[in-house]
Amino acid sequence: MAAPRSFTALKDEESGGSMEQLEDDSPSSKKPKLKKFPLNSWEFAVAVAVFFLFSTALFCIYLTMPATTSANLKLPRTLSDLRTLKDQFSTYANENPVQFIIGYCSTYIFMQTFMIPGTIFMSLLAGALFGVVRGIMLVVFNATAGASSCFFLSKLIGRPIVTWLWPERLRFFQSEIAKRRDKLLNYMLFLR
Repeated sequence: MAAPRSFTALKDEESGGSMEQLEDDSPSSKKPKLKKFPLNSWEFAVAVAVFFLFSTALFCIYLTMPATTSANLKLPRTLSDLRTLKDQFSTYANENPVQFIIGYCSTYIFMQTFMIPGTIFMSLLAGALFGVVRGIMLVVFNATAGASSCFFLSKLIGRPIVTWLWPERLRFFQSEIAKRRDKLLNYMLFLR
């Protein structure tokens, strides 16, 4: 004969409370429960839509470029790549300034939003193609827009995913920040 399940009551019925189940010794209660994916369908749809919107815009801009310019197109990783790209784009930027600026801004904001390395070379390219004053204005606008979209995208999907994947590390990091609350700026600079 099987032993009955053990239930522990918080309050008994004599004190006016109801019986509540605290513990269940059944084998089915001992199985680990799978954690639910942290994003709801709306958040997931927004994240995918942002990625596809940027990707589609970049693909359309690439298709409208002349074949001579798009043949050797790559993101600059060194100063020699930057010089080569400047030579390729200088005539295209002068002939099609609006289209080039839209393509440049879309690429820069995409790289900044999804934290793709290389925005420093994109900033140098803006200075080389547009001059110091217009290049600075363009870079400040793109860096601000990209960082803002990165922040909002991270806040939308990053926080739930980090809490879902690494809850222990997050608690450890939060406790370290709490310990160093008075010297938080130095700690954040050190981590960076």
